[in-house]
Amino acid sequence: MIIFKLLSLLPLSLLYILSDAVYLLGYHVLKYRQKVILSNIQYAFPEKSAYEHQRIAKAFFRNLTDSFAEIIKAYSMSKEEFNKRVQIIHSNIVNEHIAKGEVLIGMTGHFFNWEWHLLQMMANINNQVDVVYTKVSNPFFEKLMMTIRTRFGGQMVEKDSFQRDYLRKRDQPRMIVLAADQRPGNRDIRYWRDFMGRETAFFEGGEKLTKRFNHPVLYAHVSKPKRGHYIFRYELMDSPPYTEKQEHSITDRFIELLEANIREHPEIYLWSHNRWKWKKGE
Repeated sequence: MIIFKLLSLLPLSLLYILSDAVYLLGYHVLKYRQKVILSNIQYAFPEKSAYEHQRIAKAFFRNLTDSFAEIIKAYSMSKEEFNKRVQIIHSNIVNEHIAKGEVLIGMTGHFFNWEWHLLQMMANINNQVDVVYTKVSNPFFEKLMMTIRTRFGGQMVEKDSFQRDYLRKRDQPRMIVLAADQRPGNRDIRYWRDFMGRETAFFEGGEKLTKRFNHPVLYAHVSKPKRGHYIFRYELMDSPPYTEKQEHSITDRFIELLEANIREHPEIYLWSHNRWKWKKGE
């Protein structure tokens, strides 16, 4: 743990030099998950040339290695530096609903750098944030990531204990953050829809929670204007009453916004994850 702490004290510019070295080794020498990355990009953008597929893949991999450097830096980076590097537009949506005593559901995808987004939320949105996450299998890295993620307050809620935690705090005003683009396990698949050119399985936990308990729900649009700087723009997707809403309406709207975000900034989406492992009917 002390090694990561000491590394985090280095200027980000030096950490990016290490990131550049890891990029060259990982992409061009070891070719880490290159088949999965290129296959996902080719399916998502069949209209683009092979040159464009390679360009997106390389830009993605550079963002991936940059994210490692940025996570290390997050161990000690001050709130002031986060404010310079991470901008949240329309965060007032969250504060206004919390001020009214409401629970708000936030849905987003796996865009870089979601860890910086999390910390900026914790630091600037009244510290009333619960983030649903999947536990890291390695105990050392689980402890390290929990130390980093909870520096500025808020709470990390492991997905298997979320239902119990939610019911215990049902009336506590806060934002609950869900990475709603994760691949569900076979037992959890309930809804298939076209996404980035392929039929894709989606969790509907966010929609069910939102409609059952009448919570407003927002989407976080992500962009990266330059290295080490991110913009997260919040927009309200829907709000109660939901009595006449069609089934899957919130999930469908999330998918539409997610896909538009990916097409606008494909290089910051997580292409190395085998999102399309399951096929309908298997």
